[in-house]
Amino acid sequence: MSTLTGRVALITGASRGIGAATGRVLAGAGVHVALASRSGDDAGIDGAFAQACDVRDATSLERMAAATVAHFGRLDILVVNAGVGAYGPFLDLPVEDIEEMIEVNVKGAIYAVRAALPHLLRSDAADIVTIASEAGRRGLPNEAVYCASKFAQVGFTAALDHELRERGVRCTNVCPGGVATDFAMGHGRTPEMPQLAGMMSPLDVAETVLFVLTRSRNHRILEVALRPVTETSWG
Repeated sequence: MSTLTGRVALITGASRGIGAATGRVLAGAGVHVALASRSGDDAGIDGAFAQACDVRDATSLERMAAATVAHFGRLDILVVNAGVGAYGPFLDLPVEDIEEMIEVNVKGAIYAVRAALPHLLRSDAADIVTIASEAGRRGLPNEAVYCASKFAQVGFTAALDHELRERGVRCTNVCPGGVATDFAMGHGRTPEMPQLAGMMSPLDVAETVLFVLTRSRNHRILEVALRPVTETSWG
């Protein structure tokens, strides 16, 4: 197991949910964390560097990556976590929801890597971890556009593995099933949904990210899929 003490991680969508949980878990493992979110909230993490950042804006992410390096002196880990979702029959989805999923989930992932990669390539042990989804592995009903955006993330990260492996950057897709957060609330999810009770917690996903990052540098994990026990298996 590799130690992460002294490493620097930039996490997008970091003010709540999986992003905030990942920040706390990594900080607990000795990582210096930079938290990018629209609010710029530090999620209550001591020593964190937090800055407002809109992943739909490539320039905003470039400023965030540069500020992280200016603050901590380096960048070793990028956790691509910012994401939005909207569920329902395809023809019932408002165009605004479609646009936001493409802007945040697809362009946001691409722009985040584009901003961070020049700095990651200067690290002696760099990682890109994309928080994708089970919806990026299989088409699911009432999730057509969300699935499309998550398939894009999975394909993007898998392609980067081929391109970056020999340059010392490991690339991993973490694909959780249902996680109980406020994700997609009011856009196909409601607080009283009985399914939420059986879902995983953000901490479950954060600990999976920690597992990926602490593996020996002589190998890499290309994809991790995890689902709550209550969720149907599709094969």
